[in-house]
Amino acid sequence: MLTRSLRNAALSAAVLALAGCDGGVLDPKGQVGVDEKNLIIISTLLMLLVVIPVIVMTLYFAWKYREGREHEIYAPKWAHSGKIEAAVWLVPVVIVLILGVITWRSTHSLDPYKPLEHERDPLTVEVVSLNWKWLFIYPEQGIAAVNELVIPTDRPVNFKITSESTMNSFFIPQLGSQIYSMAGMETKLHLIANEPGTFEGFSANYSGEGFSGMHFETKAVDEAAFERWASDMKRDHPTLDSARYAKLAEPSENHPVEYFSAVSDGLFHQVMFKYMQHYNTWNKAPAEHEMEHGSAGMHPTRHNSKAEE
Repeated sequence: MLTRSLRNAALSAAVLALAGCDGGVLDPKGQVGVDEKNLIIISTLLMLLVVIPVIVMTLYFAWKYREGREHEIYAPKWAHSGKIEAAVWLVPVVIVLILGVITWRSTHSLDPYKPLEHERDPLTVEVVSLNWKWLFIYPEQGIAAVNELVIPTDRPVNFKITSESTMNSFFIPQLGSQIYSMAGMETKLHLIANEPGTFEGFSANYSGEGFSGMHFETKAVDEAAFERWASDMKRDHPTLDSARYAKLAEPSENHPVEYFSAVSDGLFHQVMFKYMQHYNTWNKAPAEHEMEHGSAGMHPTRHNSKAEE
């Protein structure tokens, strides 16, 4: 009865644990996600080679030398065993060396900035994290969408990512790596979807009170469906110019999906360089800084007056 209960409990726990794998990093739909899943599984199995024997031996020795086992061998003067020392040190060292080689190779092969090798040219998507929504700009198609990302299957996607203000983390678990979006900076991520479907995307970095609603759907469709979607986007939708972007950048929670049929040229770089416009004058004296920007016409006169004195 006890054995059956333990078996049922173990099966229930396994089913419950595996239920969380659906739609996550252990259910990948792209090559990058598949490689990362394999890396997680291999690393976990290697570490379990040490963890499981330690747990088993701990339970075994506790049972073997429990109170009342007077017939067990008692060796109070025992102090050293070369065989045990070799096993205790050699096995972990070998595992660490193997993990080190795997980590070194995967760190380079799965570098988010490294373009994916593929026979097809990548699609470029510019991503801007706003409070609290995602803006996706397609510079080659001249369109944009909020909280919805549509990409073609079996074609690499080159994401260029920045933030309007607060730092966020761009993450589509079923396609692979996550990477931060930061104001005044451009980060990059290369992903690919190998099969059609709808995959959840979100921010993996807490960014304020509207963070919980900062989700979007990633729709992977075939090339023909993607071209139709891009063509349909050019009809009956407003243009995303600077004025409309300023309105869009205002904080909003649970923002609905929104489409734009055209985008002002260079909008992504305008957002990224917004905080860098006066970079070259940051280390100059205040008076000189204001003179360069023409906001203090009185300063030259004041300077001359002091010179005359």
